[in-house]
This record gives sequence, structure tokens and C-alpha cells, in this order.
Amino acid sequence: MITVPLILLFLFVLNLGTAFGAGLYEMRIVLPLWFRRSADGRYAINHTTMQQMDVGRKFWGMVTTLPLTLLTLASVVVAWQWQGSAHGWWLAATVVVLIERVGTFAFFIPTAIRMASSDVKPLGDVDRVVRRWVWLNYLRNLLTIVGFGLGLLAVASV
Repeated sequence: MITVPLILLFLFVLNLGTAFGAGLYEMRIVLPLWFRRSADGRYAINHTTMQQMDVGRKFWGMVTTLPLTLLTLASVVVAWQWQGSAHGWWLAATVVVLIERVGTFAFFIPTAIRMASSDVKPLGDVDRVVRRWVWLNYLRNLLTIVGFGLGLLAVASV
């Protein structure tokens, strides 16, 4: 029987899969447009492209910032109380994704806003900020795929 907790689990996993695919797309297509390397190998920010694309509001806000965050918070509560066979996998998935969500709100969103407007208010060492962004983005995508895999295991165990 399909219940509200199972619908929540399915939506959580579906959104995670979408977020992972979009994260890979961003890494391969969007970030090279935002961050260009100069002849000396240092990164520079293409402010115009970042501002025009505005992927945070045009895409991520509707895919992860609000939906995945709400699904994660609801999943923490429901998975914690869930008595079914999916309990452990679902709870593990929510903990991993909760870590990713905290990182997104603590680092990625504020840093993207600062980078996009750094043509007006300079960042300081742009190369260091961009390198940190790129490295942490790999980690964020790893957390997303691990959460997705754990979520799939939860779905499979239902």
C-alpha cells in the first residue's frame, strides 16, 4: 500500500536523482562558462555570464534550494520515526543530504552571490575562491550521489 511516507521517500529520491544530473551538467557546461583560466593558469570570473545565467534563481531554486531542502527536512522527521524496512537506508540518505544542504546554504549560495557581484565589490584572491568552489563542488556532488544511492536502497527495501 502506498502511504504518505512512501510518497515522500519516492519524491526525495526522484529529486536527488535530478539534482545529481543537474550538478554534473553544471560542472561540465556551466562552470567553464563562469570560470575561465588565464594564460598563467589562474582562474578569473566571467561576471557577465554569471549574472546573465542566474542559475540560482532560474533553476536551482526550483529544483533543490526549496524542494530538496523541504523534502530532506521532512524525510529526517519521517525516516526517524519510520518502522519499516527502509528505516536505516532512508535515515542514512537524509543525514548525507542534510550535510550537503547545510554546505549549500553555508558556502555555495553566499559565495555564488559574492562571485557574481565581485566585479563591483572585489573578492580578494579570486583564484583561491574559484578553486575552493570547484573542489567543494566535487564533494557536494559526491554527497548527492551517495544520498541518492542510499535513497534507492531505501526504496528497494520497501
